[in-house]
Amino acid sequence: MYRPQIKVLDCTIRDGGLMNNWQFEDCFVKAIFDTCCNARIDYMEIGYKSSESAYSRDENGAWKFCDDADIIRVLGEDCADRGIKLSAMADIGRIEYDDIPPKERSVITLIRVACYVHQIDKAIALAEHCMDKGYEATINLMAVSRAMERDIDEALNDIAKCRVPVFYLVDSFGAMYCEQVERLAKKYVAALPGKTIGFHGHNNQQLAFANTIEAIIHNCNWVDGSMYGIGRGAGNCPLELLVSFLKNPKFDPRPIYDCVQHEMIPLREKIEWGYHVPYLITGVMNEHPRSAMKFMEAPKRGSFVEFYNKIADGTTLE
Repeated sequence: MYRPQIKVLDCTIRDGGLMNNWQFEDCFVKAIFDTCCNARIDYMEIGYKSSESAYSRDENGAWKFCDDADIIRVLGEDCADRGIKLSAMADIGRIEYDDIPPKERSVITLIRVACYVHQIDKAIALAEHCMDKGYEATINLMAVSRAMERDIDEALNDIAKCRVPVFYLVDSFGAMYCEQVERLAKKYVAALPGKTIGFHGHNNQQLAFANTIEAIIHNCNWVDGSMYGIGRGAGNCPLELLVSFLKNPKFDPRPIYDCVQHEMIPLREKIEWGYHVPYLITGVMNEHPRSAMKFMEAPKRGSFVEFYNKIADGTTLE
């Protein structure tokens, strides 16, 4: 038994790049693309569309910008004909409209616009601008676990009136439990008839997979995963778990298992992601994981209890 309308998006390069400033070797990016194609994943999010006025190319790899020349150079001239759609994310305030070419000049199909609740009007404008240029578009409302109910209601009212067809429930801080996912998924579905709801979870409390299942149960039909759970801090829902759970015969998990063995496990020796107590603490506290990431990157890691106390006191927050 499976629900054929469920779409799966791989965010290995985009979200995983938050751990190494998108400094992936070309052969690694190509391996992830080939794996997604062979596993018959619906979308692969290859990175961000960002303005060079917002980010330096000296500090960030190609996948922070996702120029079509780089995509074609690494993935091949036929990358748009491999049966998978390429996606990129655009953050409000970090992209100019002119940085997005018309769809006929790009191999990217989908642009996901990420915003906070106070930016929803700008997100709608950008997403509809992308649609006018020929792209598919979603709006991903981040950090909803910290948003006021009234602000969420106002955002949903605005989304209901716009042309953007897909709206994402995002657990940015890995703070949610299944009950919260259920409540918000039901709220989104009821407020947005005719639109598709997606879910993107983080694994601070080892709940990204469970929360994704909960979202699916409550009619979220676009879901995200990443190879071996790579992503910012504690990472995301592991793609291999998600595809295995869905039971859709279209998906083939074997290429993902092979990629995990030959690409992701070796990468784990160079980049540390996944569950760790500092990420748990920020998740429990419903805080951005930047403090935990700074703790994990320190040459000498301190006491977990001391870190907990600082988070509880608010002294490490930016």
